[in-house]
Amino acid sequence: MIKFVVKVVILAAAFYGMAYFHIPKGLSVDPNPNGVLGEFGTYLWIGLIFGVVNAIVGPILRLLSLPFVVLTLGLFLLVINAALLGLTAALTDRLSVDGFLTAVLGGLILAVVGWVADQVLER
Repeated sequence: MIKFVVKVVILAAAFYGMAYFHIPKGLSVDPNPNGVLGEFGTYLWIGLIFGVVNAIVGPILRLLSLPFVVLTLGLFLLVINAALLGLTAALTDRLSVDGFLTAVLGGLILAVVGWVADQVLER
């Protein structure tokens, strides 16, 4: 449970970094300064939603698309990460993703950040 909470905080920091530096272009976060935790609460909320979507829907999509992942030597996982980011944007009104390429680049960044977080938390 502690690892999941730390990973949500790391994902929130990743969303903050992507929104702050506008990388990728087209991904934007509308922070709510009047929320419970202020603007940081918005990023935590988006990180939590992405973490839950990635934990529940992610394995199902990866299993169903296994032939495509094998056929493309793993590149189809970028499309799955883009779909997970798009689903997160659909579940919250504070995150918007404009276009497929933006979702792929954002999903790639989140996949790398999530992988680094997993490696750090395993030690």
